Amino acid sequence: MKDKFIELTLGSYIISHGYNTKNKEMMEHIPSDTFSKKLLPISRIKSISEKYILTDYVNGRWIYWEYKEDYEALKKLLV
Repeated sequence: MKDKFIELTLGSYIISHGYNTKNKEMMEHIPSDTFSKKLLPISRIKSISEKYILTDYVNGRWIYWEYKEDYEALKKLLV
């Protein structure tokens, strides 16, 4: 089955690289002064909040993206 995509306007993001030996999450913040449109496979979206979309990535990493769309409108598209 072919994956479906959604176009989103994304900005800064945070990459979770997993946990260190002291069980502390290793986060990398990538700031952006602008937002840009990106196509994301819907299957990679794990959750949304009013500020972030959580997506999975390679090697067990997670990415929290800031997005520009309206939360309620985005929720309706995904439900």
